[in-house]
Amino acid sequence: MASQNQCYHGQLMGFFYNNSNQTKDNWGSTQLILVQCVGSIFCCFILVSNVMVIAAVITNKRFHYPFYYLLANLAASDFLAGIAYVYLMFNTGQASRKLTVQGYFIRQGLLDTSLSASLANLLVIALERYISVMNWKVHSNLTKRRVTLLIVLVWAISIFMGTVPSLGWNCICSLELCSTLAPIFSRSYLIFWSVSNLVVFLIMVVMYLRIYTYVMRKTLVLTPHTSGSINRKRTPIKLIKTVMTVLGAFVICWTPGLIVLLLDGLDCERCEVLKFKRWLLLLAVLNSVMNPVIYSYKDEEMWTTFKNLLRCVCNGTRRQRSSKANIRPGQESGNSLRLSEDTKNSAQEVLKA
Repeated sequence: MASQNQCYHGQLMGFFYNNSNQTKDNWGSTQLILVQCVGSIFCCFILVSNVMVIAAVITNKRFHYPFYYLLANLAASDFLAGIAYVYLMFNTGQASRKLTVQGYFIRQGLLDTSLSASLANLLVIALERYISVMNWKVHSNLTKRRVTLLIVLVWAISIFMGTVPSLGWNCICSLELCSTLAPIFSRSYLIFWSVSNLVVFLIMVVMYLRIYTYVMRKTLVLTPHTSGSINRKRTPIKLIKTVMTVLGAFVICWTPGLIVLLLDGLDCERCEVLKFKRWLLLLAVLNSVMNPVIYSYKDEEMWTTFKNLLRCVCNGTRRQRSSKANIRPGQESGNSLRLSEDTKNSAQEVLKA
């Protein structure tokens, strides 16, 4: 083992993988190609679908409310997650051992930033829902300026959390403190990361359960007195169910990974955390795939906007094809001849004058 005071910034990641005993966890060439092909399809869906969510919020005036602005920001974090997964897929297996330390920090920083952004967005959405529901309104009274400040704050915190290991909380100078899953991350950082996220999970679950019980009680009280407007009164419940479904999928997909990271941080040698590495990554990818599906399934207006956007794209491509097909080579030459004759006639008239 190297001395404790020596740093290894110039080493490739293969050195740190060997230090963490990751010598048998290599991808086969056929398996790696299959994972990259299937993963690319999922990542394309993640990128396109979340762009559609953002476009739907921008184009549909019915979505110009704080809740949907924050939902679009959540879609932006999923879009970043799609980019992070693409970068990860093509820098895994043997390629990961050839990465520099800075390249590994970029790879993991993208993942950590996207996860932090998703978690922070869900927390902000929970606060927005709490404010609106306690005032018994469909949407809160947050101004666009405050929503913008919240979005900026979310990304500032997320970028900071994603860059913490590269700022010094790592084990490059203390190899005996390195974790197994992230071979240049300190075990203490994994403990901090996993515990803080699990605590935020618990806070959000408790908050949404309290909101949901309050709404259900309020609905039962108002039901006998709202015969014609009961559908309008149920609108807050629909929005809360959408967010609770997104939160539930997020917790289910990320909690196992956070628990495994916590076990790795606690240096659990019997846990064999490397066996779960690939499955946890698959769960993370599935979470980003599920969110746009949940938006469109739970929100009829969102699904209608999606269909309108697809129609606009299809109609635009058809018009371009039809306009190109209607212009024939003979017509183009005939038009050019007519233009040349017209210019000659006009020139002769000018000379006669």
